[in-house]
Amino acid sequence: MSGTVKPGYARPLDLKRGRVDLGHGGGGRAMQQLVRELFHAHLGNPWLAQGNDGSVLPPAVGRLVMSTDSHVVSPLFFPGGDIGSLAVNGTVNDLAVMGAKPLWLSAGFILEEGLPLLDLERIVTSMAAAARNAGVAIVTGDTKVVEHGKGDGVFITTAGVGSLDDGIALSGDGAIPGDAVLLSGSIGDHGMAILAQREGLGLETSIVSDCASLHMLTASLMKRLGPSIRLMRDPTRGGLAATLNEIAHQSGVGIEIDEPAIPVHAPVAAACELLGLDPLNVANEGKLVLVCAAEAVDALLAEMRAHPLGSEAACIGRVREDARHFVQMRTRLGGRRMVDWLSGEQLPRIC
Repeated sequence: MSGTVKPGYARPLDLKRGRVDLGHGGGGRAMQQLVRELFHAHLGNPWLAQGNDGSVLPPAVGRLVMSTDSHVVSPLFFPGGDIGSLAVNGTVNDLAVMGAKPLWLSAGFILEEGLPLLDLERIVTSMAAAARNAGVAIVTGDTKVVEHGKGDGVFITTAGVGSLDDGIALSGDGAIPGDAVLLSGSIGDHGMAILAQREGLGLETSIVSDCASLHMLTASLMKRLGPSIRLMRDPTRGGLAATLNEIAHQSGVGIEIDEPAIPVHAPVAAACELLGLDPLNVANEGKLVLVCAAEAVDALLAEMRAHPLGSEAACIGRVREDARHFVQMRTRLGGRRMVDWLSGEQLPRIC
């Protein structure tokens, strides 16, 4: 989306019937028209309007935090969201769990030839709404088009920049034996919502993705109880199991979780059982894992439950000494089992 946008096109884009063609990525008049009439129309802001190869941004207070992510999902639209809201919320959440205030995003679009312009407008509109909700601006971007059959509709790559106050240093190596592990809500909703739609499972109760921006929840936690928080993570690809294993290895500890304490919505549990999947491995897009000092558990749970995105928050386990860095779970039957990383891809194209 870089470069000056020039007026003077004879006919506007036919958003209802038009489709992306190779000319929309060729750098010429067709691409400029797509940028002006679709991207700028919905994502417009003073920085994007500069129309240069990069945007000059105002200085930020505090240290800068930067994150980047690429988003591929099939189908592009699913209950609770779409690839547009997913791209914005996912990058905002990566900044938020670092304790940062999200400020700016970039967005790169790989469009497949033949994509209906109406679908693209729906995606961009969704991105604009998610960005407004998170208080961030999409300040620069790029568009490329690939031949039909080579792009699966749309791929979106985003990068985000946020500001971090002095004194905040959340890191995956911060867990200490004796700490508690908190979870902001139910797991598996996002991955199972996509799978149910893609595979046409026809469940009696619909499953809705948890795709949401966590920035307000994390900001309230940091403001009220920041010193007691060791680290925060969003358990996206690989689910809760992957996130806990990452923390255990990065911190050099073991983690023990309690199966009855982990919230899983009944339709998600039923769908996982039907398909032979483990909810611990299913992706989430609006949940938060937090490790904290044990004495702060009650206060943090109260703060989380006061926010709509943390109403089902629970303490699900504890950090323990373990030179092997194992993650283990106490089951509902009183036994114990290992919780390991997936060896492969359980649900392709979900985030």
